Amino acid sequence: MSAIEQLPEIDNGLLRFLTCGSVDDGKSTLIGRLLYDSKSILTDTLHSMACTSERRGLEAVDLSLLTDGLQAEREQGITIDVAYRYFTSGRRKYIIADAPGHEQYTRNMVTAASTAHLAIILVDARKGVLSQTRRHAYLAHLLGIPHIVVAINKMDLIEHSQAAYERICDDYREFSAALGIGDVRFVPMSALVGDMIVERGERLDWYQGPTLLEILECTPNAHSERDEAFRFPVQYVCRPRQGSDPNLHDYRGFMGRIESGEIAVGDEVLVLPSGKRSSIKAIETIDQSLPLAIAEQSVTLLLEDEVDVSRGDMIVSAGNSALVTRQIEAMVCWLGEVPLDPRRKYLIRQTTRDTRAAIEAIDYRLDITTLQKRPAENLEMNDIALVVFKLAQPLCVDSYAENRSTGAFIVIDEATNNTVGAGMIL
Repeated sequence: MSAIEQLPEIDNGLLRFLTCGSVDDGKSTLIGRLLYDSKSILTDTLHSMACTSERRGLEAVDLSLLTDGLQAEREQGITIDVAYRYFTSGRRKYIIADAPGHEQYTRNMVTAASTAHLAIILVDARKGVLSQTRRHAYLAHLLGIPHIVVAINKMDLIEHSQAAYERICDDYREFSAALGIGDVRFVPMSALVGDMIVERGERLDWYQGPTLLEILECTPNAHSERDEAFRFPVQYVCRPRQGSDPNLHDYRGFMGRIESGEIAVGDEVLVLPSGKRSSIKAIETIDQSLPLAIAEQSVTLLLEDEVDVSRGDMIVSAGNSALVTRQIEAMVCWLGEVPLDPRRKYLIRQTTRDTRAAIEAIDYRLDITTLQKRPAENLEMNDIALVVFKLAQPLCVDSYAENRSTGAFIVIDEATNNTVGAGMIL
C-alpha cells in the first residue's frame, strides 16, 4: 500500500500553496514529482514530457517540464512566470503556484503569494540558507502566509546527511525568529528520486516526521483557524423591475461574496461608509434561502430596513466594524514597468470600491537582498516600499495582518488601465 493510500480519510477542502526558493533549488521538479507520485498527470502529458526529455538526452522524465511551460523558460532551464497547477489527492483539492526564484521577478512571487495559505520554501542541501531564501521567507511573511514548510532538497547529493540537515534547520530558525515567523516545519527530501514527498523512501530513515504530502493534507483550511470579522463588499444592488409578482417591485438585494466571517438571519449589521445600522432579513443564493452563510460564499443579502447601499459599500458586523478612512499606509510592491511617479494620481481598487489617490509620502524602500530600509523618491518595477496614500473617497479597511481581503488593494494607472502596484495595509 502506498503512502497516499495510508493517509486518514479527511477532507480539509481546498488548499492554495506556493513553492519558492533560490534559482535551481528544484521547485518545478518538486511539483512534478508531487503530481507524478500522486498519479495526477494525464497520460498524454506524461508522454509529451518523456519525448521532450528524450530529445534533451535525459535518461529519466524531466518532471520540471510540467510547470516550466513557457518556451523561454524551457530554453533557459529556469522559471520566469507563475505556473499554476491543480490536482487532488482524493482527500483534498490543491492549487499550486510555482513562483520564480530570480530577484527581478519579485512581482511574480507577490502575485502567487497573495492567495496562498502555505508556502514551501526550497533550500538546496548543498548550499544551505542563502540571501534569496531569506528574501522569499520575508515576502511570504509580509504577504501573510500563515504556514511555512522548509523543504531541504537534494539530500541525495550530500549522502543524506542528518548533520547537514539539522545545521540548515538551525540557521533558518535563527533567521525566522528574528522576523517573527510562527509556524515553520522542516522536511528533508529529494525531488529527483521522490524521497519524503509522497512516499518516504528508504534513504532518510533517520527522519521520523511527516512527508510533504502528509503536511499538506493536514494543514488547516483558510478561514478555519480563528474567528474572523464579517466582511461583505457589495458588488451589485439587485432591483427587479419586471415580472407579475408584486413583491418583486419592493425587492432590494445586495449581492456579493463574503470575504471573511459568517452571517445569519437576524444578525445586526452596519453599512459602511455611511454607518447606517440594520439587521439581516434574508440570505439567498440562486436557488435557495439560507439561515447562515460563511466566508467565500456568494450570496444576496436582504436587510430589514430601507438603507441606501451602493456598489463599493461594505456590510459588516455591528459588533466588529472596519476602519473608514481617507488615508492609508501600506507596503506596496510596484508591478509596473513605468516607475511610480509621486506627482501623479492613481486609482486604488480595494474589494469592490475604486477611488483616486495621491502619493503623500514614500517612507522608505526595502532593499530586498539585505532587508535594509532605504530612502526613495520613486519606485521601480519589483520595488517594495512603505507608501502613504491620500484618498479622494473613503475606504473601509482592515490591516492586512487581520484580513487579507479587506487589507489588500491594487494600484491602477488611469491612463493605461494597467495594474501597476499591489498593496498591503498596515
